[in-house]
Amino acid sequence: MKSAEIREAFLRFFEEQGHTRVASSSLIPGNDPTLLFTNAGMNQFKDCFLGQEKRAYTRAVSSQKCVRAGGKHNDLENVGYTARHHTFFEMLGNFSFGDYFKRDAITYAWNFLTSEKWLNLPKEKLWVTVYASDDEAYDIWTKDIGVPAERMVRIGDNKGAPYASDNFWTMGDTGPCGPCTEIFYDHGADIWGGPPGSPEEDGDRYIEIWNNVFMQFNRTADGVLHPLPAPSVDTGMGLERISAVLQHVHSNYEIDLFQSLLSASAKAIGCTNDAQASLKVVADHIRSCGFLIADGVLPSNEGRGYVLRRIIRRACRHGNKLGAKGSFFYQIVAALVAEMGEAFPELKSQQAHIERVLKAEEEQFAKTLEQGLKILEQDLAELKGDVVPGDVVFKLYDTYGFPMDLTGDIARERSLTIDEEGFEREMEAQRVRARSASSFGMDYNSLVKVDVATEFTGYTAHSGSAKIVALYKDGQSVDVLSEGEEGVVVLNQTPFYAESGGQIGDCGFLQAGAARFDVRDTTKTGGAFLHHGVLDSGSLIVGAPVETHVDAEVRHATSLNHSATHLLHAALRQVLGEHVQQKGSLVDSQRLRFDFSHFEAIKPEQLKALEDIVNAEIRKNSEVETEETDIETAKQKGAMALFGEKYGDNVRVLSMGDFSVELCGGIHATRTGDIGLLKIISEGGVASGVRRIEAVTGAAALAYLNAAEEQLKEAANLVKGSRDNLIDKLSAVLERNRLLEKQLEQLQAKAASAAGDDLSASALDVKGVKVLAVRLDGQDGKALLALVDQLKNKLGRAVILLGSVHEEKVVLVAGVTKDLTGQLKAGDLMKQAAAAVGGKGGGRPDMAQGGGTDAGALDAALALTVPFVEQGL
Repeated sequence: MKSAEIREAFLRFFEEQGHTRVASSSLIPGNDPTLLFTNAGMNQFKDCFLGQEKRAYTRAVSSQKCVRAGGKHNDLENVGYTARHHTFFEMLGNFSFGDYFKRDAITYAWNFLTSEKWLNLPKEKLWVTVYASDDEAYDIWTKDIGVPAERMVRIGDNKGAPYASDNFWTMGDTGPCGPCTEIFYDHGADIWGGPPGSPEEDGDRYIEIWNNVFMQFNRTADGVLHPLPAPSVDTGMGLERISAVLQHVHSNYEIDLFQSLLSASAKAIGCTNDAQASLKVVADHIRSCGFLIADGVLPSNEGRGYVLRRIIRRACRHGNKLGAKGSFFYQIVAALVAEMGEAFPELKSQQAHIERVLKAEEEQFAKTLEQGLKILEQDLAELKGDVVPGDVVFKLYDTYGFPMDLTGDIARERSLTIDEEGFEREMEAQRVRARSASSFGMDYNSLVKVDVATEFTGYTAHSGSAKIVALYKDGQSVDVLSEGEEGVVVLNQTPFYAESGGQIGDCGFLQAGAARFDVRDTTKTGGAFLHHGVLDSGSLIVGAPVETHVDAEVRHATSLNHSATHLLHAALRQVLGEHVQQKGSLVDSQRLRFDFSHFEAIKPEQLKALEDIVNAEIRKNSEVETEETDIETAKQKGAMALFGEKYGDNVRVLSMGDFSVELCGGIHATRTGDIGLLKIISEGGVASGVRRIEAVTGAAALAYLNAAEEQLKEAANLVKGSRDNLIDKLSAVLERNRLLEKQLEQLQAKAASAAGDDLSASALDVKGVKVLAVRLDGQDGKALLALVDQLKNKLGRAVILLGSVHEEKVVLVAGVTKDLTGQLKAGDLMKQAAAAVGGKGGGRPDMAQGGGTDAGALDAALALTVPFVEQGL
């Protein structure tokens, strides 16, 4: 069976068992601070396992794209050196959320693997492991399924800590976990290796193909296992591994999924396809890079972008090892799209963008790769012992952009190791960058949780009645808030919008008789809306009724900006291309800020086109429509999901005519015409491959244009003109200014020439060399350069240093006649003089420039000239 057929068979089998087919989630976990990348099929269902999210189904099946190249689950260094490690892989999984448990999960797995209708694997080839104390699973396998005891293996805590076992699954240091049972396939006695749990288990004979995790606990940071509300099932079977079994090969790189990628890689590199380790690295890495970029990650020096950069550069280095010339990696994207684009259409739609990103990163890395490799080879040639020092590894990282694992990769090929501890010590000065990724390791259970749900009424109301269901002060639950105290109020229902999707939370006030609570911000945790603020008067008690009042004026202005953001997003994709993805936003009552993926500055004509398109849509005055539907129907309507948002099965689709369709839970205008006008006020880069646009709408846009009009009037008055002839007037002023500057330069040159005649007479004779060090305040560097040239011609064999305080800065120019540059160099003199005035300088042996900020030290700097000449001759 081909890999695509296996994927579809798995999904269809579990659909027949009452499971809902769920699409793969993004590689960027939605609203999950505990993960760097999606690394397992269960990630998108984690809140279901914790009992914090309810879905329309209790059984699910998916084929989840996963990346393991950073954080706890990191396979990067093994890729290319083993038969089954990958940075990207597909995880086939079936899930039960409090529905079936161990018996059904085991039965489903066995039937799919062994029945003639499905995979038809020989039963005698399958071995099974269970957690050592899981007698229930052991009995199901041996008594119900009939697996002989000699092919059953109990695995205890074999990793040095309680519940640290190959058969006790955890997604991270905290969170859902539980015992598991794994199914292994025996490739036969002609392959070296022993069964799981044996000393030879790392061989290739017995290969794990399926893992059934019985999600029973939630582990907190103190290591305690808390029973989950409803025991659940999480399973995983690697598509690549089961494909290798069914296609009768022993390496994942021999399956059909990889054959076309290996061929395309060899063609792009210009090498033979002989299953070299480096070729496997390239073929593997194009998958992770392609999918990460398609999901919105861009190369950078921190977080997810840094991991992507490491993978790209590792692929480029291995391609270069095989003889690649120039950029090659991006050329393999077409083969990836051909192989996997049917199952993952985002690859097709993003192909051009993926190629552009990879090519740009390849070109950037190529600028430093050759020089960095030379430095590394030199250091390795001088190495004593078999450990590359940490300072060498850091130098390559800091100066040449070599990730530590890339240096380790090269070292491994020479049977060397690297001093990782030494590298970390060197990195201490740059820990801020490293910590950008470490935030993904925070404790999932430490996030604020309020065990109530708030009904949101704000789509149709600005005020209403509610009841206080909880109060918090300093993060702790209290029964009463008193006058003057800051706190958080939780209501059973509220019209206050909680910060989400880039839109700020509502402000306003709560009234309970004589008590007034000023709401300064509204946020959300779980299902609860948190009203943050200060009790201005009276007191609030849990259970008391209150009247809610949103600041309608602020909300209205904010809603206009939010709606304009949607129009801007659609316009950006129209003007710049479909690769544009939202990377973040901030919408308040004053302006909107929109971050998006794009690799170059937006041209002025493109900015104008964006404004024109958005304002044309505003003038159409289309109705802003909302619809509640399921996620799949929304996707079929073409709805775009917003960056960083996590969506349930039922979503809110917001449409503005036929121009913009997005998933959004925010507050919006009633019609596009309500926005009035959009004016872009700035555009710039905020990170590698990420641009930012700021804009204003409505009354703020009019105020911005009125202020610009006043500035135009003032500028026109300054040049004694009007709006109509301002450009002509300014052009005339600039032309006159240019002529005056030219005349000034000519006068300065004449003055310098005259000064040269006078200065040459004051030169000292030091061992037969004319030495001149003079202060000429008010002269700029250009004038001093011209004067040094004249003085060198007049004095003959000479060393000259001229200094000036110009516009509150010290300017220095040094000159040495060519007959002396073998003994005395202008650059050396300049370094001393510039350092004396608190600056830097340098240049050629015969001419150098520099400067500084300490004008009081200029005379002392000039006085260094004679000693410099005396010591050099």
